[in-house]
Amino acid sequence: MCNLYRMTRPAAEVAGFFADIAADLRVMPGNVPEQVYPGYPGLVLAARTIQPMVWGFPLSLTGAKGQKLKPKPVNNARADKLTSPFWAASFRDRRCLVPVSAFAESEGPKGGKTRTWFSPPDAPLLAVAGLWRPSAEWGDCFTMVMTEANAAVSFLHDRMPVILPRADWATWLNAPPDEALALCRPYAGELVVDRTAEPWAGKR
Repeated sequence: MCNLYRMTRPAAEVAGFFADIAADLRVMPGNVPEQVYPGYPGLVLAARTIQPMVWGFPLSLTGAKGQKLKPKPVNNARADKLTSPFWAASFRDRRCLVPVSAFAESEGPKGGKTRTWFSPPDAPLLAVAGLWRPSAEWGDCFTMVMTEANAAVSFLHDRMPVILPRADWATWLNAPPDEALALCRPYAGELVVDRTAEPWAGKR
């Protein structure tokens, strides 16, 4: 699953990247970090608007004594679970695109894991399939959709984000759920693999 990604392009450039969706995309102001972790804000294309949202749907938690705990951000939605109660309404009505410069997976032994990054070889961004919804806890929030890993990623993890080619963007956003679900497949394009010495649990 993806628990860290980079988004290094400004919002105005993201709007240009998604201009095929609409030439008049709105850009909402907001500060987002270049490295995005669950529970932190990232840019999203939703409802013809480029806007910051919190990465992760809030999951209510209860402690051993019945006390309410801080919600957990559920930042990945498995494609084979999109019709489950937690995701179904958003999958039906609130699909979005998440611009990503690169996403990371952990590599190495426990206690010594490092970051391996995956990025496009010939484009500034990847468009990842996502869902969004309003929340009482964090305002608007989003999750990425995950599917089986392709050959570039499978040596580290059996799942990866659903990366959508340009021709499928409008279908993901606007088509009936069964057509959108058919797009949730391993990415057929090329990815650049950057195996680094950066500690996985680095400073946020």
